Amino acid sequence: MAASAPLASAPVQTTRYERKREAILEAAAALFNARGLNGTTIADVAQAVGLTTTSITYYYRKKEDLASACLLRATAALDELLAEAELAPSPPERLARFTALYFALQADISDERRPALINFWDLRAIAGSGADGAASAFSDVFRRFRRWFTDPSGPALSRLAQNARAHLVFSAFLWAKEWLARFEPEDYSRAGERLVDVLINGLAGPGADWAVIAREPPEPHLSTEVSREAFLRAATELVNEHGYRGASVDRISAKLSVTKGSFYHHNENKDDLVAQCFDRTFEVIRAAHRDAPPSSGTGWARLSTVTAALVRHQLSSHGPLLRYSALSAMPEAMRPKLLRDFDRLSQRTAGIIVDGIADGSIRPVDPMIAAQLVTGLINAAAELRHWVHDAGEENVVELFVRPCLVGVFKPA
Repeated sequence: MAASAPLASAPVQTTRYERKREAILEAAAALFNARGLNGTTIADVAQAVGLTTTSITYYYRKKEDLASACLLRATAALDELLAEAELAPSPPERLARFTALYFALQADISDERRPALINFWDLRAIAGSGADGAASAFSDVFRRFRRWFTDPSGPALSRLAQNARAHLVFSAFLWAKEWLARFEPEDYSRAGERLVDVLINGLAGPGADWAVIAREPPEPHLSTEVSREAFLRAATELVNEHGYRGASVDRISAKLSVTKGSFYHHNENKDDLVAQCFDRTFEVIRAAHRDAPPSSGTGWARLSTVTAALVRHQLSSHGPLLRYSALSAMPEAMRPKLLRDFDRLSQRTAGIIVDGIADGSIRPVDPMIAAQLVTGLINAAAELRHWVHDAGEENVVELFVRPCLVGVFKPA
């Protein structure tokens, strides 16, 4: 009988192992969300859970392995919600069901009934053996969203349109995590209902035709030096792809085929350059709004025109804009002003929507949530070509902007 004792203790050891592993993943997800992949170390995670670095590496040999495990954990959570939502009979009902489940999950996380899940912003910054598995799991989730747009009961869409709409919807949920903190967790379900209403039914009021006033994408006017603009574009692209800390001086210099000496000739330091990337992004957004003043038409026409111009800018030779996710890894002292500027510009969009509701060109919706959907759309356009390789200035408005503003299940 004594020989059976080790077998009896195995479940206890397994449970202890799983508990510790879950604590590591939870702490790592919170740190990656706050600091970005390149701004977090194994030692940071060890300190957060009260373990040694060696103890962490017993579970995950490298930071990239840990990040991949966090991403697989997050995609598994989304897969579970999608599996339940897929039981609904039609694509709009599946979207509504997924929204309810997703916002309930976010409420549980906010109230600490469920552990935090990692954001997906740094997905492409992961290298190493686990990177392919994490990317594959993310792609599988994307394909499940895309199935909503291949259903025979819906409109016949090209593969380009299916991919664009799947990216639009998936990104809307990822972006929602950024603005949901403005609500009480008990109000998350109502916020989800208002979001899904806009996604399915769009914003256009009765008789509002789809007609975007064609304008060239706005260009920033921060410097007359071509080399200066090149530094800003290169830094923006690298921060979007690798995060703030991953966009090193060496990487920025290599992208432009210049020396580090040349970098410091044009820039005081990296913090100064990235701050100017934000300034450039804000100026582009302000320029788009200035080109569509209240006197230029209805709220619907202005919203369509501003959104189209900014999304086209993302895919133009002057793009992209700096992604909102770059804020999380910015130096603490710089964040309050940048957050304030982002909020003010989002409020401008909400103001256009309020004007449209008042003049009847936009149907009654929650203007803050609708503005956040539009802001998230513009932000997500920077990654559109990862999913829609043929997206460009000439077709992105029809592929990506129109479904957001008129409804994601409307015919192309």
